[in-house]
Amino acid sequence: MNPLLALLDLSDHEKRERGLVHTPREIMQQPASWQVTFDGLRSRLPEIRDFLNSSGLRDEPGKRPIVFLIGAGTSDYIGHSLHHLLRRQWQCEVIPVSSPDLLMGFTDYILPQQLYLWISFSRSGDSPESVAVLERALADCPAVRHIVVSCNAAGRMTRSVDGQPNGLAIVLDEATNDRGLAMTSSFSNMLLAGQILAHAWSVEAYEPICGALSEAGESFMLRSADIAAELADGGYARACFVGSGLLAGAGMESALKLLELTAGNVQAFSESTLALRHGPMSALDQHTLFVSFVSSQEQQRKYELDLLNEIRDKSLVRTCVAVATTGISALEGRADYIVSPERVFDVPDLYRPILDVIFGQLLGLFTSVHFGLKPDSPSPNGAISRVVQNVEIYQ
Repeated sequence: MNPLLALLDLSDHEKRERGLVHTPREIMQQPASWQVTFDGLRSRLPEIRDFLNSSGLRDEPGKRPIVFLIGAGTSDYIGHSLHHLLRRQWQCEVIPVSSPDLLMGFTDYILPQQLYLWISFSRSGDSPESVAVLERALADCPAVRHIVVSCNAAGRMTRSVDGQPNGLAIVLDEATNDRGLAMTSSFSNMLLAGQILAHAWSVEAYEPICGALSEAGESFMLRSADIAAELADGGYARACFVGSGLLAGAGMESALKLLELTAGNVQAFSESTLALRHGPMSALDQHTLFVSFVSSQEQQRKYELDLLNEIRDKSLVRTCVAVATTGISALEGRADYIVSPERVFDVPDLYRPILDVIFGQLLGLFTSVHFGLKPDSPSPNGAISRVVQNVEIYQ
């Protein structure tokens, strides 16, 4: 049986004993849940368009607001997996900004007389840094417009903007509000919500992309699980994830998933493809698993293939994995494993982080099981929790 299906087939008692009640199911449900998110937001598009219009997104290009994509941890990586798409579709400046950085340097990020639209992502809507940043902006910067995308209708952030003339709350289906510690379904569905926002005025063009993502995800899920489960038993001490453009965001999130689900037993990090040579390559060794998210764009692929060649020729790592949707034959001989859907799907790189991150999630899940941890709560010493706690907010 496929290793992911095997976990899902465990008895309820064994799932509870091994901490596998939520995380495998929340990873598995993603392709089907994306269509639910799409249908839910499409029904709200008239309201969303009105809010975006009033925020200046249809003004002349030079007069449009600066858009901040705000979140902490995984929610921050949504912005890094989305900003180029929004920039292209909305034709304005779009910048990922972590809420911890914004909290500590609030006035450094705000330019007087500049128009802003802040899109905040938060699974729970209760992350202390994100709540504090939002509430300060509502109090001190009333001209800033806010969209909160969350998986929790009862979250403090959702309640803060609900009913505000300068705010809009987008709450996703309750099934996306992951109960496991690691954000999986919540990450991909909030990212999908951001993609829908990018296509607020062109949803007909996005609908087939969403359909292709769901189809590809079904195929990619089980193939990724087979490879991830095999690699999880490899005894790697560290893992490096690289990608170009928005696929760098998939690398960031994949590294975090492996790090937190293994309680740091695997030291995972990420870099953009070309940045790896500028120092971080020195961390690669025969205890390293190397994962490259390979672009579908010809020019980017040339750089990525060169890096794969260099790593192979120098024998820098024990195992090299390429995650790709096209050009599979060119990867043979350059990577020990190639992770891809069973057939080619029409999913441009701008939308691929939703798909590619599944491999990182599954690698984290199976490696957590390998170390005897409980994936639903993989931090035995309580170092991390589902919602960050004990952050003192200073005024």
